Amino acid sequence: MTQIWVDADACPVPVKDMLIRAAERTRVQITFVANQPIRLPAGLPMNAVQVPPGFDVADNYIVQHAKAKDLVITQDIPLAFEVVKLGVVAVSPRGQLHTPESIGQRLAIRDLMSDLRDAGMVRGGPPPFSSSDKQQFAKQLDSWLAHRPRAVV
Repeated sequence: MTQIWVDADACPVPVKDMLIRAAERTRVQITFVANQPIRLPAGLPMNAVQVPPGFDVADNYIVQHAKAKDLVITQDIPLAFEVVKLGVVAVSPRGQLHTPESIGQRLAIRDLMSDLRDAGMVRGGPPPFSSSDKQQFAKQLDSWLAHRPRAVV
């Protein structure tokens, strides 16, 4: 049975709220992985895994546990790169779908931007989370939910 994995340390609240509603509606299993405690409503097929603090600890947990056809929600491009190689569907909280065809280029752009920031040539981060981002994420989530493999009863 497929499930959703959330890189939850930087997950926007509107995305978390959408995921809670998806769990209520579809009963899909969702696991939030973070370095800090996460509060979730009781009675839903959701759980929170708190990993120890450290560089990429939550990412490594997700890579070790996600399976092909699962959905991983992350804004971390290196994590998306790793799970896409495993056949996992990866989507950013802004609704950007990462595919085997696109993830290599996105990783290269991410590395270039990191180098430019380190050199002081680029400042700032991504724009604030917008209603357009929320809509794009909802579209990707609904698409995955509609096409996900389901357990045979």
